[in-house]
Amino acid sequence: MSTQTTLGWSLLSSGVVTIVLTLLPGNDLWWGIGLCVLGLAAFYTRRNRGF
Repeated sequence: MSTQTTLGWSLLSSGVVTIVLTLLPGNDLWWGIGLCVLGLAAFYTRRNRGF
């Protein structure tokens, strides 16, 4: 069950990010890199806080 939930959230977030990237001005590559960095920062802070 946990795998299905993770897969569902992953697909949903990928779709949302794809839509956002098409709407944002500028180069999609830089927005993609920025979103990856933001995601890694959020993951790192959540992991260190113990959530």
